[in-house]
Amino acid sequence: MSGETILVADDDRGIRTILSEALGRLGYDVRAAADAGTLWNWITKGEGHLVITDVVMPDGDGLDLLPRIRRVRPDLRVIVMSARNTLMTALRATERGAFEYLPKPFDLSALTDAVRRALAPAGVVPAPGEESEEKLPLIGRSPAMQDVYRVMARVMATDLTVMIAGESGTGKELVARALHDFGKRRNAPFVAINMAAIPRELIESELFGHEKGAFTGAGARQAGRFELAQGGTLFLDEIGDMPPEAQTRLLRVLQEGEYTTVGGRAPVRADVRIVAATNRDLRQFIRRGLFREDLFYRLNVVPLRLPPLRERSDDMAALARHFLARAAESGLPAKTLDASAIDALRRHAWPGNVRELENLMVRLAALHPADNIGAEVIEVEIAESAASVEQRPVDDNLGAAVNRHLKTYFDAHEGGLPPPGLYQRILREMERPLISLSLGATRGNQIRAAALLGLNRNTLRKKIRELDIAVPREQK
Repeated sequence: MSGETILVADDDRGIRTILSEALGRLGYDVRAAADAGTLWNWITKGEGHLVITDVVMPDGDGLDLLPRIRRVRPDLRVIVMSARNTLMTALRATERGAFEYLPKPFDLSALTDAVRRALAPAGVVPAPGEESEEKLPLIGRSPAMQDVYRVMARVMATDLTVMIAGESGTGKELVARALHDFGKRRNAPFVAINMAAIPRELIESELFGHEKGAFTGAGARQAGRFELAQGGTLFLDEIGDMPPEAQTRLLRVLQEGEYTTVGGRAPVRADVRIVAATNRDLRQFIRRGLFREDLFYRLNVVPLRLPPLRERSDDMAALARHFLARAAESGLPAKTLDASAIDALRRHAWPGNVRELENLMVRLAALHPADNIGAEVIEVEIAESAASVEQRPVDDNLGAAVNRHLKTYFDAHEGGLPPPGLYQRILREMERPLISLSLGATRGNQIRAAALLGLNRNTLRKKIRELDIAVPREQK
């Protein structure tokens, strides 16, 4: 039997009973109170080896006790429980020194595991802070989002590199911005770059900047994203689309903490926090030779999986109402959803995730005449949206994708023209992924890849050299 005393504070008698019985069976001496005052009295008398407290109690806030506990008994660990299951609750608990935060309803095995860890020697160093919950960009209290909040709260005040994995439309950039806005670099820039939206041969220039005359069309020095993000956070979106040569340079920055501009010689110190994101399976890319394994492990220091909307149906109502409220703030008519509409939303698979839900709510606010929306309207809108996607001409897919990509590229130059040599750059940009994918599919066998592409083997070898394409390790 362990013999340690655990102090429990919760105004719910049922919770007190469950914890007393469960922890008592494990050999702990449990003392339970219904209010913060009794708990504080025990603590000041030096009683207890661990505290488990609710946040909302009749005579106070459990989170307000945390800094007071740290002042009088800095070694006493505290586990916080709360039915207010938001990112802010998890963040405040972590910042104020909680050993662990558990949302209600909690899993009893998770709590007993936290108790065992809390009673083992270790230490936490909280960072003070206070923010309004309304400012947070993340909505949802589902169990799937609780896992996200706990990870975010633990790494918010650090410079650890975070890799956010999730399907398109799940809100990866919102998570990255929250990590920045509530972290210690919040007063410095947040800079984002989408690897899929930048021509492959210009990614290095976009990331690291270039000197005047570094390449054709480089008429002036240009700062890269690393320089623009100095002191802050650099968000590398769609990291799986980064070409091999840029991967090598990024790895060097992560290893050495410095970089050189394109055409430059003097090293520049990189003081940025890296947050990366992907909707790809990077481990598959590694096996196919399309992504460096050493870079993956440098980026994947803290993996954070963002759940798709279908895994967080409990958040559907809150998300839908949030988007309707935001649409009303922008000048669109105010709308409400009845219970049948929420049920209809929960039945949908949401292949476009939160972004698809947001678009639907804006469309309803803009186009639907009734103030209150029911299931029939939701089902019709979802069916019509799905039909419009299915009717897209198959032979238009590649052309449309290229057109969208080029439009993004032109728009990025804010009305100006891209550097000269656009035709050859686009051809090279099409050739490189085509050859890389073919080499990956044939496990680096250049004879088979040449046959697949319909090229002469010598021509393929020449293209590999010219385009500086990394051949997979499985090559024969």
